[in-house]
Formats: sequence, C-alpha cells, structure tokens
Amino acid sequence: MAKFNKTDISNYYSSTHTHYEQWWGLKNTLSLHYGIWDETTKNFAESLVNTNKVLFEKGKISDGDYVLDAGCGVGGAAFFMLHEKKVRVEGITLSEKQIKFAQEKAKNLNLSERVSFHLMDYTQTTFPDETFDVVWACESCCHATNKSDFIKEAYRILKKGGRLVLVDYFLESETQKDENSYIEKWITSWAISNLVSREYFTTELQNHGFKNIQLHDYTKAIYKSARRMYLAGIVGGVVSKIYNAFHPNVTPFAKTHSKSVVYQYKALNKNLWKYVVFSAEK
Repeated sequence: MAKFNKTDISNYYSSTHTHYEQWWGLKNTLSLHYGIWDETTKNFAESLVNTNKVLFEKGKISDGDYVLDAGCGVGGAAFFMLHEKKVRVEGITLSEKQIKFAQEKAKNLNLSERVSFHLMDYTQTTFPDETFDVVWACESCCHATNKSDFIKEAYRILKKGGRLVLVDYFLESETQKDENSYIEKWITSWAISNLVSREYFTTELQNHGFKNIQLHDYTKAIYKSARRMYLAGIVGGVVSKIYNAFHPNVTPFAKTHSKSVVYQYKALNKNLWKYVVFSAEK
C-alpha cells in the first residue's frame, strides 16, 4: 500500500473540501465523519450529531475538562463539546484550510476564548506532558502510518486518569483476504497508509500503558451513512468524469474521490472492516 506523509494528508482534505460541502453538507453539519443511526434518528444531520454524542458519552466528558481534538477537521466536534459542557478545547489538524475555516467559525460563534485551533501533527505535538483530561479522535487516527505513534503521544499528553476516546475504521482481521483490493483502493484515495485490526490496536494500547480499554462496535449503525456515501459516489462519478475531462490538472485525490466512496461500501458489504469506538484510561 502507498505511504502518505503529512503534506499528502493535508492535500487530501484541501482538495476534497468542496466534495464534503456538496455530499456531506459540511458548511452546516461541520462534520466529515460517518453518521450513527438508531431507531430514533430522523435524518442524516441527526446521525452526524449522534456520532459526537457517542464519543462524548464514552469519553465521559465533564465540566472543567481540557480536551484535545486530535484531527479536528473544521471544528464540529469541538463546538459540540463546548455546547454540551463547560470545557476548554484545543483542536489540531494538518490542513491549513480546515484551520482557517474552524477559526472563522469560532469567531462567529464568540467561542474563541474557549477553543483554539492549531496546525499540528498529533503524533508530535508541542503540548507539555500531562496536559489534557481527554484526547478525542474522530476518524483521524487512521491517518497515522504507525498507529502506536498516535497512542504513545496521546498517553504522554494525558493527565493521570485521563481518557482517550476515538472512533475509526478497523480491519475485521489482519489476515483477511481482499481479492478485489477494495480496502486498498478505498484508503489510498483517502490518504490513509494502512488500517489495523481491533486486536492489534487493543494490544498497542495495552503496550503503551492504557487500561480499562473498552470497544463498542457501531458498524451496523453507520450502514445508512456508508450507503449514502456510495450513492453519492455513483452520481458524483458521472460529474467527476466530465469535470476531469475539462480540468486535466485536478489533484489525484479529487480525481478519485468519487470512486473511493464506492469502494468503502463494497468493502463494508464484504465484512472487511468495522466501525469501532475505543475508550481507555491512563
């Protein structure tokens, strides 16, 4: 599989930003993640909020917490937390475009005193040891080529008793067969170097000192979101072909983005990956 560096990841989010605006309602939802559906969910926007709610609950976010949103996107999760509790949030991302978007939104919401956004690598932050009560990561840890680099840094900057909460894509098995290379085609288009299994990730958490590790499988709950993405990819694929024909210099990520969302759905239907929430304590 291809290996992606920080510039690649930044370029992915910058070059596909308009796609998320068109397909995922980014300007209104402030979300780039899968939405979690249950029997009470009325629409797609609610499902996206549900994902934040689940992480909020599993992370036991409380008044007074100092939270790092590692891979903050355009700030949607941070704004959600600030609305729910009296917390302080630092958001970090590799994308300058996302930083500018989030900072402008914070200013418009008069939240700049409670939240800050920084251009920073979550595997090598500049925060002192034992700074945060919570490290939150929504579909961002996947971008770390070596997942243990993220885990090690999260452990370092968490206070004793602090919590790590994240949701991401995990292989069903490290030895699974993927005859159509759906996983590789999908993640390569999203600037993800590799995925690991739940078992691998659990072991890495244990090896770096985390305890009280809990896993919650939400794969079935994101199926509607995955299908919505797939259908958007089918429609978007037609538009993309026409656009690419007249714009030969379009970035590689933008060129293949509509295909990637088809592959994620096909891989899901082959039971090749799971959508899992992890929580753990230092």
